[in-house]
Amino acid sequence: QVQLVESGGGLVQPGGSLRLTCAASGSIIKINVIGWYRQAPGKQRELVATLNRGGGTNYASSVKGRFTISRDHAKDTVYLQMNSLKPEDTAVYYCNAELLALGATYARDYWGQGTQVIVSS
Repeated sequence: QVQLVESGGGLVQPGGSLRLTCAASGSIIKINVIGWYRQAPGKQRELVATLNRGGGTNYASSVKGRFTISRDHAKDTVYLQMNSLKPEDTAVYYCNAELLALGATYARDYWGQGTQVIVSS
């Protein structure tokens, strides 16, 4: 059973920082891509940042220069360092991984349960 568990969300003032953590656990053979998506009230879920197996990153234009994604390969954990937060960053942040699990033929998407980030004064 593969699980993605997020932590680190909360309430922060505009201009502040938060670090989100996503820990992947279970019988994982390999992770192809892992990253973060977010969904604000009344909006569609959108990509925030991803990190592929080769170390390449992809960021939404709205977060470039403010957010940094990184990974601890030994722990199958990915982080999202969020700086200079804005009210429009308020959303539920979801961890996503395309990974191959033990016994599976193909890699597929897994999602965490989400962690709430509120940016407000």
